[in-house]
Amino acid sequence: MIIKQHYGRNPAGFLQHIHVEENCIDLPYTREILRRSGLPYAVILDRAEPALPTGDSHDPFSAGKRHLLLCRNRGQFFKPCPGTSEYRCCSYHVLNIGMNCPMDCVYCILQAYLNRPWLSYFVNIDDMFTEMEMVLKSDPKKVYRIGTGEFTDSLALDRLTGLSPRLVDYVSGKKQIVLELKTKSACIDNLAGLSHAGRVVVAWSLNAPAIMKKEELRTATLDQRLAAAKQCLEWGYKLAFHFDPIIEHPGWRQGYEETIDLLFKEIPADAIVWISMGALRYLPHLKKIGTDRFPGSRIFYQEFIEGLDGKARYFRAHRTGMYKVIYERLKRQASAKTCIYFCMESDEIWREVMGFTPEEKGGIPAMLDRTVFS
Repeated sequence: MIIKQHYGRNPAGFLQHIHVEENCIDLPYTREILRRSGLPYAVILDRAEPALPTGDSHDPFSAGKRHLLLCRNRGQFFKPCPGTSEYRCCSYHVLNIGMNCPMDCVYCILQAYLNRPWLSYFVNIDDMFTEMEMVLKSDPKKVYRIGTGEFTDSLALDRLTGLSPRLVDYVSGKKQIVLELKTKSACIDNLAGLSHAGRVVVAWSLNAPAIMKKEELRTATLDQRLAAAKQCLEWGYKLAFHFDPIIEHPGWRQGYEETIDLLFKEIPADAIVWISMGALRYLPHLKKIGTDRFPGSRIFYQEFIEGLDGKARYFRAHRTGMYKVIYERLKRQASAKTCIYFCMESDEIWREVMGFTPEEKGGIPAMLDRTVFS
């Protein structure tokens, strides 16, 4: 039974109703989730759409976040990260466990990607593990950095799903894999006492305090995220942090420096394997969605230019100005072993801010792999 509490510690507590595809209702894993949730549920036809309350039609995306669909993934679970050729990518691989998230960030790009407002979670996990096994056996020498946080938060529903122990147990015996669990929650209870063999990185998205407070609804506070990271470190996990998206706002310099200083005050520098940076970028039609849903937010009312990938981005000089401040603060306190890198930026940005391009270090994948596979 889920106990209602601060949503940052238990984002699944925001859910009110579960919908189950007919062909999934008898799966033992589905039954496990339903028992654990204690929530009312309805069985719907395969591929049917859950019925949401009509009174919430003014903002179906917000209403949908209270509804969870348990269904099958009829496509691939395991895919390369959908980066773009115009900017440097880290060659991450995505393990797609579901779509959408009970937390609600003003800038969340899923608002523009998803055409359905509810949360979906894939319960045919036996198929997922079978697919992963086939991929690994097809090329036994290839190594993979895998993340589950591309289309949802890795741990937001974990108290409901109990997926993280299954994933950790699986990857602990796979020398080809390092698994990254990326979250904005403090929902880490299921990670306690697991034998992870050093194959798991637990990661948190961080931001300036004002952004975390005003633009990241139902997420854990900075103190809660760092306390959770500290606990995971005590359990032997590697840690990572992501400053993405970096957002200009009044007092941004002081805000990001405050977060960085607190990070290194609470977390030993040598416990962090990587830190990423990425400035706010979004599909153009996200602006209308975001401003309609969050009229009090001002983050979309800056000067943007269309990037090579078709996304709105800050002007280059603007981005590099923020990057230099944040990178210098990080570099001053980070371990020499920690990989600090850009997510989806050009060689020109790398050169201007960091003084080198990824290729001079063997490429971003090699830079990251050295921190966890060596």
